[in-house]
Amino acid sequence: MNDANPTTRLRPRDLFTPEQIAHLTARSDLRGAWMVLSTWATIAACFAVLAIWPSVWTFLAAVFVLGGRQLALAILAHEAAHRLLFRTPQLNEWIGDWLCARPIWNDVPRYRQHHLRHHTQTGTEADPDLSLVAPFPTTRRSLVKKALRDLSGQTAVRRIGAQVLMDIGVFDYTVAATVTRRPRGERRWTDYALEGLRNMTPMLAVNAALFGVLHALGIGWTFWAWVAAYMTTFSLFIRIRSIAEHACMERSADMLRNTRTTRAGWLARLTVAPMNVNYHQEHHLMASVPCYRLPQMHRLLRANGVVDAPGSYLDVMRAAGARG
Repeated sequence: MNDANPTTRLRPRDLFTPEQIAHLTARSDLRGAWMVLSTWATIAACFAVLAIWPSVWTFLAAVFVLGGRQLALAILAHEAAHRLLFRTPQLNEWIGDWLCARPIWNDVPRYRQHHLRHHTQTGTEADPDLSLVAPFPTTRRSLVKKALRDLSGQTAVRRIGAQVLMDIGVFDYTVAATVTRRPRGERRWTDYALEGLRNMTPMLAVNAALFGVLHALGIGWTFWAWVAAYMTTFSLFIRIRSIAEHACMERSADMLRNTRTTRAGWLARLTVAPMNVNYHQEHHLMASVPCYRLPQMHRLLRANGVVDAPGSYLDVMRAAGARG
């Protein structure tokens, strides 16, 4: 499958030598394993710190860090959707789905089908993710209200409700802000129940296993930090990441005008920009490049004068809240 965006005006072969393209697109089982293991090691460290030093402050810190690691799992699932997480196809599909997507209530096959349409239609009215960025720029007051809804759990409740309805087959699958109702046809309530069972069982099994391990260690209560992160910081970090990628950009088929790369310091990498997801122009230019090679690709583009130095996430949020 060719993941490159056919509407991009710039073509990789116009910017890089064949040797550079071969290097940039090389995948590695070892690098993939390290990304997955290091993410889960950080998650385990959050549970351990919370168990050893239980307090309101360590709980809040764990929720903060876990929200960023849940986003990291989402980005790793995104890598798997592009078949970049592992060189070995079976590892890419199995680990990308069960250890990355399912723990955060997603799945690689459905996400892949949705996401590749985003790549072929970015910046057009047919972009399936357009609703995520269409409201921007907005007012600073509106931006603050959105963040408060994220941190209060309201956004997660709506997301979970929509996810349930997608899983049982009432709505078409999407990760965007709008949903489309599927025709009922001849389906009965048993058909909805069976589809929901098929779609939700893996997520429930993986999270039950995570709770089971923590319970066996005598710290089952720390699982609530995982749930709290999913309900709060994960929602906020998803929103900021999404705004940074495409909000306040031109409605154009040119990836240099419809997609943004953002400068990320250590705090951004911990929260809203794990796994080099901030190099989004590069990803749209050549979606066959694994995330760990995107910084090198960015440096090559900068050296060739193709892209400028990126702004920060603070710059992006200022632009997103600049109306009125």
